[in-house]
Amino acid sequence: MGKTKYRIMKLSIISVTIIVGIFTYTNLLKGQDMIEYRMNPDLDCIKPDWKGNIVINGKFQNDTMPESAPLWDVVKWKLSRNPQRKEKKSEIYHLPVEKLSFPLDSNNQIIWLGHATFIIQINGVRIITDPVFENIPANKRKTVLPCNADSIGDIDYLLISHDHHDHFNKKSIELLSRNNPSMEALTPLNARRLFDTDILKNIPIQEAGWYQEYRIKDDVRIIFLPAKHWGRRGLNDFNKTLWGGFLIVGKHTKVFFAGDSAYGEIFKDIQELFGDIDICIFPIGAYSPEFMMASSHMNPEEAITAFRDLNGKIFIPMHYGTFDLSDEPLGEPIRRLRVSALESNCMENIKELTIGHTSLIE
Repeated sequence: MGKTKYRIMKLSIISVTIIVGIFTYTNLLKGQDMIEYRMNPDLDCIKPDWKGNIVINGKFQNDTMPESAPLWDVVKWKLSRNPQRKEKKSEIYHLPVEKLSFPLDSNNQIIWLGHATFIIQINGVRIITDPVFENIPANKRKTVLPCNADSIGDIDYLLISHDHHDHFNKKSIELLSRNNPSMEALTPLNARRLFDTDILKNIPIQEAGWYQEYRIKDDVRIIFLPAKHWGRRGLNDFNKTLWGGFLIVGKHTKVFFAGDSAYGEIFKDIQELFGDIDICIFPIGAYSPEFMMASSHMNPEEAITAFRDLNGKIFIPMHYGTFDLSDEPLGEPIRRLRVSALESNCMENIKELTIGHTSLIE
């Protein structure tokens, strides 16, 4: 019965993938390409001569070439047998979790809640990134939250990197909104469409393009920066919302939250604009199979290279161990990161956070 259910699930995924591909390719073939450049005219752009994000036929792009959903790569992936299947099945890996209590003290600190969700407190400002407190569609959370989600309070800014379900969870954000009525959302361009429930509509939103700085009343700067990724939540909204990362600049510390991204020259560009980065929060998981994932996710070795591009001081890994999103075993990303850090002579720069543990920053 288990094998039958697995085959049915596999066929369902393939069917949905084909339908998604038809939608995508049909849209790409409609008439002549309409190319434009977008940014938020109400926000400052900190990169000289930046024209804005490229949009082709209503879809955001990583570069000037039209993109489409990797239809046949997805089909190939779902039909292929995972070469690490036995290793993955036999692995027993659990991220350690420490109990977290609220209210928090006023120290500058970073707390990992799992996957890409962090509480970052700097200069008296409390920020939460990509909050996902529960299971996501077709994927059960592998770790518990270190606290009761209802207890998370005094959040000033909600940072959303992109629209994928493992980074934007409506129920989690609704809960945050109820308990943090003054919370403001800082998002990519065209993310307002995601805030479409009665509760979410009440959240004030600033949308930014790459290299744009949000208007912050507090004593920090927050800038939206590039990532090599993509977006989608349903059948017909491929790349309708932009994606990216964030730089949070305090009095003495710069924190870079990468969101989801493949490796690219963007990290050298960020270093040239802002100088060396004190704390770099990088994704290290969901990289296998390479033919499918390399265009949108970094592997641990590439994350180390990106960290060196930023001349970073502290590397905090994320995006592993909380959700099973790809073919590699859950614990492999952090093991590969340790090996790569040793080989790159930067092991002392790696700071592995336990979920729920408070890590103080300057």
